[in-house]
Amino acid sequence: MAEIHLKNLAHSYLPHPSGPSDYALKKIDHVWEDGKAYALLGPSGCGKSTLLNIISGLLTPSEGSVLFDGEDVTNLPTEKRHIAQVFQFPVVYDTMTVYDNLAFPLKNRGHDAKTIDQRVRDIAEMLEMTGELNKKARGLTADAKQKISLGRGLVRQNVSAILFDEPLTVIDPHLKWMLRMQLKALHKKTDRTMIYVTHDQTEALTFADKVVVMYEGDVVQMGTPQELFERPQHTFVGYFIGSPGMNVIPAHVEGNQAHIEGTTIQLNYGYKGMSGSNVEIGVRPEFTSLHEGGEGLPITIKRVEDVGRYKIVRADFFGREINITVPEGQPISERVNRVSFDPTRVNVYQGGWIVDGEAA
Repeated sequence: MAEIHLKNLAHSYLPHPSGPSDYALKKIDHVWEDGKAYALLGPSGCGKSTLLNIISGLLTPSEGSVLFDGEDVTNLPTEKRHIAQVFQFPVVYDTMTVYDNLAFPLKNRGHDAKTIDQRVRDIAEMLEMTGELNKKARGLTADAKQKISLGRGLVRQNVSAILFDEPLTVIDPHLKWMLRMQLKALHKKTDRTMIYVTHDQTEALTFADKVVVMYEGDVVQMGTPQELFERPQHTFVGYFIGSPGMNVIPAHVEGNQAHIEGTTIQLNYGYKGMSGSNVEIGVRPEFTSLHEGGEGLPITIKRVEDVGRYKIVRADFFGREINITVPEGQPISERVNRVSFDPTRVNVYQGGWIVDGEAA
């Protein structure tokens, strides 16, 4: 296990980068705690795999350094970092049995037969593959091969960190949920540092102690699932986390009031110097309420989607969609024409980034 410090790290695939747009990974300086489970979350092309490959040693960063427990490993190859990595597509030896595939990393490092056998059987049981240990890998399904690949990453015990690069892509949904829970349980049992790359927010939020959200090469927020949900540091985090995502609405903010298309709403904090056209408020659909007249923004309900435990109301506000969640069983009158926000849950953003207010 290891504490991982990404110190003033940045990377460009170009030999002579001239500006921020030339960097696949913009400058970051973060300490990732020993024994924690992290998820790297973001859309395709945001820099997740670049960052993971720098940590593993498959890629040398253009700038900055990587420290494991204070030791600079920036120029060390993967095998010297004691890293286990599981890739998106299965890495298995088709001519070997499942047992030999799982045992290979341990045999390669000279472990004794008894230790190898115990570890292989423990991992096989966790992956529900005990009955397939003597089968050749070539005849197995894609999801079974990915389970082997996962097992090969998990079988070693003396690793600094285990890195997962979208490992459940080819797994069917039911098995994906089971494996995710098993990985979470394994982390709690072993306290190994784990880093899990995904574009799926459900995978990230259910697996990780802390989620690292990436957007266009930037780490825009690192926090617990609760922090990401309740206080997104960037409008992208609010949009990307949640279903539906956070409502983001342009506004003119003065003190503890936001003025939006002729309507004024109260804020829980006061804000100074909020001039310019890039000011927005953000509020989650869960922190909204529908009304017939009275205070709030004037809306027109376009449709209602019943998703089981709650309903999602899609409403129009001057050509902009606002999403509202309503508890299952709560009636929605045809006369509803206003939406109000819980002022304690409204965030203010400028240039996409959250602004801290003062007590009103």
